[in-house]
Amino acid sequence: MGQGLDEQREALCRMARALPYKVIISKPESEDTAYRKIVVEKKESYYQAAAYTEKQVFHQNIPTDGIEQYLTDTVIGAYLQVNAWDDGAEHMYLCSKKGRVTYKTKRSECGAAKESVSHNRKKNYILEEGTVIPPLVDMGIFTAEGKVVKSMYDKFRQINRFLEIIEDAVGDEPEEEWNIIDFGCGKSYLTFVLYYYFSEIKKRKVRIVGLDLKADVIRNCNAAAKKYGYENLHFEIGDINGYRADFPVDMVVTLHACDTATDFALYNAICWNARMIFSVPCCQHELNGQIETEDYALLTRYGIIKERFAALATDAIRANLLECCGYKTQILEFIDFAHTPKNLLIRAVRKGGAGSTRLIVPKTVKKRYLGEVERMMEEFRLNPTLYRLLDEAGWLD
Repeated sequence: MGQGLDEQREALCRMARALPYKVIISKPESEDTAYRKIVVEKKESYYQAAAYTEKQVFHQNIPTDGIEQYLTDTVIGAYLQVNAWDDGAEHMYLCSKKGRVTYKTKRSECGAAKESVSHNRKKNYILEEGTVIPPLVDMGIFTAEGKVVKSMYDKFRQINRFLEIIEDAVGDEPEEEWNIIDFGCGKSYLTFVLYYYFSEIKKRKVRIVGLDLKADVIRNCNAAAKKYGYENLHFEIGDINGYRADFPVDMVVTLHACDTATDFALYNAICWNARMIFSVPCCQHELNGQIETEDYALLTRYGIIKERFAALATDAIRANLLECCGYKTQILEFIDFAHTPKNLLIRAVRKGGAGSTRLIVPKTVKKRYLGEVERMMEEFRLNPTLYRLLDEAGWLD
């Protein structure tokens, strides 16, 4: 048996040393194996593993020099087949239930497997490299020729991920004109990109208002919009709390609005019957300062656990309250956790589409989502801002 383990380890180490850009681990040895398959793909500076159950997928980032250890730890005793591809060959690892290993390599320059994997390897971004996009050039993300600056690939992928989430919601919507408000726009690199996306890629009429409290930021952003010829992109000094829009609002974007500023942005979007809401929350301090519980004290005993639980609870409550107000709501991964812990995006799409009147949410739906929120509030003695705002305005009746 020991010799069989040595053969398995040697074969997997050989596979890892080939520096594959894709690995598929399959055929669990037992029904009790946690994952039915694992797909490992090479990123810029690390590997990422996606482990699949029947209903979920779990991600893990692996250092490049740790892939050998990962394969041996994961596969031996748990999986019977591994396929991997490098730039010139497919590697096949097959293990019998008695532990005997067959290891083969097959050249694949013209093979279907390499063509398929190479296709997956090349990411088709919404913003294509080689296209000169003036805001991205000024931000230092693109060169003057439209090439991505090597050190800015992470930011380039983040921007495209944001647009992918927008695109998935907007799709082929027939609306010819979009009115968008960006709360807490800051330096506005995503605001400029959003304007470019609607006006140049989607070929739609778009009006965007960016709102921030810093006068110098607003001044610089307005100057940049004028420079790019973005006639319907304007920036204003203003507070998220109490802002009044004098036009119908189709979309509200709020990226990294701090703590309860996100709640006021979501509340305004709901009151305006905005069709779509995209929010990346930040600094969820409010509930962290309120949480008290006896039955679940282990969640509040350790500072970092309490902080993360409070942040997740905050966004789960926000998502449920949006459902109560007639929005189909999802919480999505914005970027890889390796780059920042602030990686969740709330996407909410109004179930009735465009409209100026409040949607009638079925009582059973509201009771379910609101009940979950109120039970959590009672258990942990919480009083979240968005709940209070909606309750006072009669949205939760």
